[in-house]
Amino acid sequence: MNLLIYKTLEELNQDLADYIIKIAEMSIEENDRFNFVLTGGSSPKALYHFLATEGQHRIDWEKVYFFFGDERNVPADDDNYNGLMAKKTILDPLGIKEDHIFYVDTTLAPEKAAIEYKKAIDKHFNGEDIAFDLILLGMGDDAHTASIFPHTTLVKDEEVNVASVYVEKLDTYRISFTAPLINKADNVAFLVFGENKAEALKHVIGDTEKNVDLYPSQLIDPIDGKLTWFVDEAATKLLED
Repeated sequence: MNLLIYKTLEELNQDLADYIIKIAEMSIEENDRFNFVLTGGSSPKALYHFLATEGQHRIDWEKVYFFFGDERNVPADDDNYNGLMAKKTILDPLGIKEDHIFYVDTTLAPEKAAIEYKKAIDKHFNGEDIAFDLILLGMGDDAHTASIFPHTTLVKDEEVNVASVYVEKLDTYRISFTAPLINKADNVAFLVFGENKAEALKHVIGDTEKNVDLYPSQLIDPIDGKLTWFVDEAATKLLED
């Protein structure tokens, strides 16, 4: 694990963007494509804007394929739909072709949406082992990541899969990558900032004994890949030196 700490969010986003572009360049050089899993919510908006502007001419975006690590069970035109946020902040500004974007079909029931999303991923990898070049993750102040929330079925899901999950605290379903699918990635990067994340971060990377049911982000530990945390000083205030 690599922990990178930044004084400002601007510095964090710039360094994370450079990191993403570097992995993209390497993936395109080696495999002629870059399989990139986006995170949702509001946290990555500034990062995506930076990639779509400052990073616009730094890589061949026509060879990038975009996926989503999780999705809310809302219509595609709902402001809470992760795909819509990404469409506005990075996909449309870069002119990404529709066949390079893998949205979750939330017109389907959650369980069916998860099944169909996994089928689409399988088809894209064409029988090869599913190992994304880079999965970008966020972390909630309850230590959830993707839609692997504390005390939910996804915490104990050992399948390399996309699954639906009912999140009782939110009274809604989500569609999410499982931890084993995330852990097959070549690179995993967490984007975490703000004082409200400090308590969760202290437990997720600071505790000597794991309690994944309470702190699901502890599940993320790539098998053969690299794990990097991009965090600001506010989020690390409770970490011991």
